[in-house]
Amino acid sequence: MCGIIGYTGKLAAAPVLIEGLKRLEYRGYDSAGLAVVADEHMYQVKSVGKVAQLEAVAGQQPELKKLAGCGIAHTRWATHGAPSTLNAHPHLDESGRFAVVHNGIIENYQELRKHLESKGVHFRSQTDSEVIPHLIAGAYEGDLLSAVAAALKQLDGTYGIAVVSSLEPGGVVTARKGSPIVIGLGEGENLVASDIAALLPYTRQVIYLNDGDIAAITADKVDLRNIQNVPVEREVAKIDWDAGQAEKGNYPHFMLKEIFEQPETIENAIRGRIDHEMGTAILNGMNLSPRELALINRIVIAGCGSSMHAGMLGEYYFEDIAGISTSVEQAAEFRYRNPIIEPNTLVIPISQSGETADTIAAVREATAKGAVVTALCNVVGSTIARESGRGVYLHAGPEISVASTKAFSSQVVVLLLFALLLGRNRRLSRSEGNELADQIEQIPELIRSVLLQAPEIKKIAERYADKEDFFYIGRGCLYPTALEGALKLKEISYIHAEGYHAAELKHGPISLLDERHPVLALANDIPGKDKIIGNIQECRARKAPVVAVITRGDSAVRSMTQDVIEVPPCSRFIAPLPTTVALQLFAYYVAVARGCEVDQPRNLAKSVTVE
Repeated sequence: MCGIIGYTGKLAAAPVLIEGLKRLEYRGYDSAGLAVVADEHMYQVKSVGKVAQLEAVAGQQPELKKLAGCGIAHTRWATHGAPSTLNAHPHLDESGRFAVVHNGIIENYQELRKHLESKGVHFRSQTDSEVIPHLIAGAYEGDLLSAVAAALKQLDGTYGIAVVSSLEPGGVVTARKGSPIVIGLGEGENLVASDIAALLPYTRQVIYLNDGDIAAITADKVDLRNIQNVPVEREVAKIDWDAGQAEKGNYPHFMLKEIFEQPETIENAIRGRIDHEMGTAILNGMNLSPRELALINRIVIAGCGSSMHAGMLGEYYFEDIAGISTSVEQAAEFRYRNPIIEPNTLVIPISQSGETADTIAAVREATAKGAVVTALCNVVGSTIARESGRGVYLHAGPEISVASTKAFSSQVVVLLLFALLLGRNRRLSRSEGNELADQIEQIPELIRSVLLQAPEIKKIAERYADKEDFFYIGRGCLYPTALEGALKLKEISYIHAEGYHAAELKHGPISLLDERHPVLALANDIPGKDKIIGNIQECRARKAPVVAVITRGDSAVRSMTQDVIEVPPCSRFIAPLPTTVALQLFAYYVAVARGCEVDQPRNLAKSVTVE
């Protein structure tokens, strides 16, 4: 969740660190801080609030703008201890010679703290993280990397850390266990970060650390080791994103930019992956032969939040198109409930970041039980991508807004492509495969058609911006779409929104309906529409306002609802995509009308790397 950036090189460290923190703001945080080592002195600045506040406080020390050397910085999302300057990172030991920034949770910090306090160590903060610099100081015997390794061996829990010391100016030590760390390789400078977004202005060459890795970094060298202090080698990867993709451009918010990028990101997800001659999909990253595909007799999809909703659509696709029994698991449940994994079971973990803690655990559980694991990720080199060993990248580019939009739609498209591949491997004829392939290729234009209606959707959203409760209802493939639409609204507008299968209305929720509780009904012209019309009538009978998503030109549904959002005609498998984009726009404009912080909703983080 929190953000880490570290730098060593020829530039003044503080401005690089602050710029890096700005590129990590989307991760969610409540305080920020930095530590710079220059001329064998440790300089520290911390503040509560946004990075702009930290920048202002740092500006009161003009020398920080000029000091070349090394440093580390952090944006904190409070877990142990309230947001405060004392609880903000970096944390120092009592001598002020060792500074640490930490992502993750130290589960045995209380016993470590009691032990250190019994030896006379005084703590300044309420955090679990502060035990780390004290442990490092106690273990230091002239080599920072060895001291960090000795300290980490005493920790239970997860960590991604960066450490600097005034005793070893010019160096940064970093390590990871369960929380992502990536090293950026520059010319006469090197960096470390929790996310490649912070590295984009400086390099395209990166090294992703594995769990248990530790590295000592100077301006011209990276010394990689494991926790036992044994040298290891890691592949140097190339980032194919550019800095401009991680900037807002002329859009007021990243979320709106990313909504409007979806025609292009879906084209990227489709490009080179359709074989019209055979009427099938080409997903080389799956690394499964036709015979191996044919042996799959069950699919289990694991994800959290929007990724789980995408997986629920995948369940419809795999069962209807390929005829394979499929179930969707919340990744944390998969992790803890001892799932049954039979021979020839395929497990598909889905994660935008590839660093979701519960989904990583699901990958490891599935692997241990002998499943074939193939992942859907957006971030190249992420933990899930590397540990799965096979899968498909989304090619959606950096998604900065906390609320997922373009990554979700790319996940759905890739799942549809995978269903096409499996369908052709089994019961789908070539002509049927080509028909579905043609429909998939039309998705970008369908979404462009929805985006043209943004002004009309904005007007409708503004009429409902004062509501505090919302129901979303749908059937079939539009049931997961309703769940995703409700999630978007609650995430960014703080309106209580619930998604339901429309048939569930009569099983409890209908008791809440009145003129204060609007219902957003997904009434596209696909199978199940007649039932949805019945549900709309039930809502109207209880005076609940109804907003309906309809297929363009549907006068019947239009006549019975207060407001309608039109989407273009398409099949039931494709319908969730233009519908989802319409719901994203609706949620966005409601949030803007309510004055909410769209890109960084309160209490949320982009990548949930702890339980």
